[in-house]
Amino acid sequence: MPTFWIALGLSLLGGLGGLLIASGVLLIHDPLRAKLIPWLVSYAVGALLGISMMGLLPESLSTLPSGRVFATLLGGIMLFFILEKLVLWRHCHTHDCEVHESSVASVMIGDTFHNFVDGAVIGAAVLTSIPLGVSTAIAVAAHEIPQEIGDFAILLHAGYSRGRALMLNVLSALASVAGALGAFLAFDVVPRTLPYFLVIAASSFLYVAMADLIPGLHRGRTDASSLRQIVLIALGIFTMVWFS
Repeated sequence: MPTFWIALGLSLLGGLGGLLIASGVLLIHDPLRAKLIPWLVSYAVGALLGISMMGLLPESLSTLPSGRVFATLLGGIMLFFILEKLVLWRHCHTHDCEVHESSVASVMIGDTFHNFVDGAVIGAAVLTSIPLGVSTAIAVAAHEIPQEIGDFAILLHAGYSRGRALMLNVLSALASVAGALGAFLAFDVVPRTLPYFLVIAASSFLYVAMADLIPGLHRGRTDASSLRQIVLIALGIFTMVWFS
């Protein structure tokens, strides 16, 4: 199968896979769902950290000087901080989300942009190696699960029906396919930029994991659930190492 079609298929997995699982989670009764979401977030944290530190950055370091890699990584983190300030990049993963008061239009524009970037990341990873593309798609899908749950909460809070909320999230998720297509076209013209883009991708995953997801896991007291979080984070990291 041509690499192009593999990239498009994996971008669909990354974009729609998390949405489908999130839709199923929303059907679960509230008490169980409240326990399940932190577990999903914990796995997503491990997956994002694992693919960044064990997949994307090592690939970049194999072709670029370390100083250039870490300067790009730092610049990427600053970029995503600015984008989050502009509500173009945020990761709401609970029903009690700080962006509930934002307009639905700004939230959906931000999510569409986010999904487009995720698709481009998957496309770039596939161009580097198929195993890296697979693990990147899994990491994207994992962190999209809590993201999509938050999106549903925002849309329902705004008065949308479940059917319409699902339709809007599907349309937003399909931007990942456009991102993968854009990556193939762009890196065919300027292939030397591919390692830099992998570093930017790593910075986006690290930013989401450490700025948006991990702080939520620290809420509440330290008990048996903390051990589950650690185990699931480790499982997420192991999954990325295994598939890469």
